[in-house]
Amino acid sequence: MTDARGSDSRIGETNARRAPGTPCWVSLMVHGPAATHDFYGALFGWEFRPGPQQLGPYARALLDGREVAGIGQLPPDRQLPTAWTPYFASDDVNRTAETVRLCGGTIGVGPLDAGEAGRLAIGSDPTGAVFGIWQAAAHLGTAVAGVPGTPAWNELLTYETRGVAKFYETVFGFEPAPDAAPGRDHVTLLLDGRPVAALQGAGDALPRDRGPHWMTYFEVADADASVELLTGLGGHVLTPARDTAHGRVATVADPEGARFALLQRPR
Repeated sequence: MTDARGSDSRIGETNARRAPGTPCWVSLMVHGPAATHDFYGALFGWEFRPGPQQLGPYARALLDGREVAGIGQLPPDRQLPTAWTPYFASDDVNRTAETVRLCGGTIGVGPLDAGEAGRLAIGSDPTGAVFGIWQAAAHLGTAVAGVPGTPAWNELLTYETRGVAKFYETVFGFEPAPDAAPGRDHVTLLLDGRPVAALQGAGDALPRDRGPHWMTYFEVADADASVELLTGLGGHVLTPARDTAHGRVATVADPEGARFALLQRPR
């Protein structure tokens, strides 16, 4: 992980239009949205209100009345894995989607309009990791950051970073900054010199039941207390809370198996 404070994770409202390539939203598709709302509502203090229904039932999560994430419902006849998906800003979803295809990725959904909110596409990189593309209209993305209960960072867990870094560089204009430490396969993705996301090469340690996937970090006030709360709500701990250079981090999963991380900033 790289320090996310250089990205759009300033404390307070972030209701400005994002530069292309900036992570601007996170969304989760689940089989049981009501139970999922209860879980994240208790864990992060979220409340929910209806959002665009173009992909089926969908709700936006609110923190103190400001939008922070989205939760939708998977089709009941499709047993797809649940996963948090980051969306990257684009000025032209159609053009970005075509670039994804030209660079060896795929587009599984869209491009399509989400009512007056904006225009979206959902794709995957050449290794199969899923991400979204968002062209904002009325909905600019996550409206608050830098406080507990908000997305703090997105990191791709993949087999190796070299090939996939080129993909994201070409599609979104990122500047890859590889870690110089010997034996460490980690790349920070920069926009205008600011870190906005990262790629982590895990090799054979990558979970075979998941394959390459994006991991969203959510900020919490106390990682240990949040882990205890999460387990009481039916969630699962994948990696216990540990101290890192960027704060105390735990890797967890919700009751449907969607993986994410809890981040307690250094005090």
